Amino acid sequence: MEAVLVSEKNKTFYITTPIYYPSGKFHIGTAYTTVASDTIARYKRLRGYDVRFLTGMDEHGQKIQEKAAEAGKHPQEYVNEIADAAKKLWALMDISYDDFIQTTQERHTKTAEKIFQKFLDNGDIYKGEYEGSYCTPCESFFTETQLVDGNCPDCGRPVHKVKEESYFFNMKKYADRLLAYYEENLDFIEPESRKNEMINNFIKPGLEDLSVSRTSFDWGIKVPGDPKHVIYVWVDALTNYITSLGYLSEDETLFNKYWPADVHVVGKDIVRFHTIYWPIFLMALDLPLPKKIFAHGFIMMKDGKMSKSKGNVIYPEMLIERYGLDATRYFLLRELPFGSDGVFSPESFVERTNFDLANDLGNLLNRTISMINKYFDGIIPTENLQSTEFDAALKGQAESVRIKYEESMEKMQFSVVLADLWTLVSRTNKYIDETQPWVLAKEETDKPKLGAVMRNLAESLHQMAVMLQPFMTSTPKRIIEQLGLDDKFLAWETIETFGNTIPANIKVVEKGIPIFPRLESEVEITYIREEMRGSVKTPQVEEAKDEQKAADIPEIPEITIDDFMKVDLRVATVTACETIPKADKLLKLQVDLGYEQRQVVSGIAKFYSPDELIGQKVIVVANLKPVKLRGQLSQGMILAGEKDGILKLASVDSKLENGAKVK
Repeated sequence: MEAVLVSEKNKTFYITTPIYYPSGKFHIGTAYTTVASDTIARYKRLRGYDVRFLTGMDEHGQKIQEKAAEAGKHPQEYVNEIADAAKKLWALMDISYDDFIQTTQERHTKTAEKIFQKFLDNGDIYKGEYEGSYCTPCESFFTETQLVDGNCPDCGRPVHKVKEESYFFNMKKYADRLLAYYEENLDFIEPESRKNEMINNFIKPGLEDLSVSRTSFDWGIKVPGDPKHVIYVWVDALTNYITSLGYLSEDETLFNKYWPADVHVVGKDIVRFHTIYWPIFLMALDLPLPKKIFAHGFIMMKDGKMSKSKGNVIYPEMLIERYGLDATRYFLLRELPFGSDGVFSPESFVERTNFDLANDLGNLLNRTISMINKYFDGIIPTENLQSTEFDAALKGQAESVRIKYEESMEKMQFSVVLADLWTLVSRTNKYIDETQPWVLAKEETDKPKLGAVMRNLAESLHQMAVMLQPFMTSTPKRIIEQLGLDDKFLAWETIETFGNTIPANIKVVEKGIPIFPRLESEVEITYIREEMRGSVKTPQVEEAKDEQKAADIPEIPEITIDDFMKVDLRVATVTACETIPKADKLLKLQVDLGYEQRQVVSGIAKFYSPDELIGQKVIVVANLKPVKLRGQLSQGMILAGEKDGILKLASVDSKLENGAKVK
């Protein structure tokens, strides 16, 4: 795709998902395709495009008729129920589609009949007899050479022999033209490996004519003038991309405006239908071909494909309801390289949420809001600012990330985009450590520098919020709101320059609310695993858990009361705090014990910034023998607790005076 220019206002962009087959509840794989498509649609709208985003359901075919019969329902009732469930899921996932088509709708069936008739009239379809292998789950015909160990090459299931009267589409007529189109339009199929697969496996060996009707079932669109035949489900399904726009209807306004599609997003299992059959159908209709077919990979589990029998199926509702929509969307788009297969694991989901979202982004926002409130009464500084030696690097990083962002979004490289964006998140966190606002705040002469630092932190967060919009649907607005800005600051144009966007007298919120709470790793990993297995709590399971908990209790050596009384614990207030050069884990604190001031060196720099500690009440081991750590005298120890790698200071009632003995 060509680079997007901001001046290209109101240029159209048409994107589609596959229309999904209603064979059961949609799992995370279906959600992945839809979220990826939604991300591009949101990005294009952000850049000023007039976007048309289509999704829907493919509702005809033998498999649907059989599944409806198994459920004791009419096929239409069966597919309508699944369509309703799909719309609820897309609403839960905040999918911004413009149209949801069902191939049983009259607007589709009437036009599909007209398209089939055009094929007949043009001599592209002839009647004959089909005899060969058919895969019912995939609704696909295969030659003997295409089968893998006698099974379907797509899904691996058994095929069955079919012999029936059929209409055939003359694929051979268009094979050379299709191959030439591939060669002239190198970006038509992405990733390129998919194109090579189509050429080597299907076109070069000799493209077979396609059976395009069935007589062994009747749940489908009838062939014009020959109602004992129903139109092959893939002819029916693929045409939805133009029937939804009103092609061959009384009003072709949408078709004339949006066709050809800019990109069809599909899974790799249906590449053949979209890159061979669909282009040939369009050639036969004398219509332009879509600009791009992008075939992504599958979400795999550690033990292979998702399967109920394996107990490894993950549904998006569970993740969203427990962890939020934005954390779920972020994981899918960050963890899994779009175009390749990716692996979902409970461990990776929890790690991404904790480290990327809670630690990196969430903590950055909280620290910034806290410092602006503490040092400038909540007003983002705009005047009397003095640059620091670190400002240029931060601004340069922001500009570099924005340029790379645009390039990678055009290529639909979502994981690359987010990885680059997180370099800005990390650089901004590092900027705090470099500039040390808590040190600048000590001297009035450094206040202009402190103001510039606060301003740059707010500007960086603003940049992040704007660029996160295609990926997250609520977090960007929450960031902007905490910065005291309104929705107009979510426009793309507001981040084209760094440092001059936020106007004077903008007041941040008084207390920032964490946008991504940190997860208890072991608890949440266990929860996801149990949800995947669909586990049911039973007395035996609970008993086993109790036994495990008992086994996990460590053996703690006993001491006497006399031993305990030797430890002198005192309440103190942190009056000053700073980092120690070349000691990433250590902070140097000055504490007021009421009766004296002391210096304590503590290994808590990973969990607390200096500005967070100033003013806090802590508990100090006051009679610990002084030692030197990295050349700094430490006269005591601060009490803290640790679990799952997370450390928190022991809390104490603020009413207790400094020097009070803890008993």
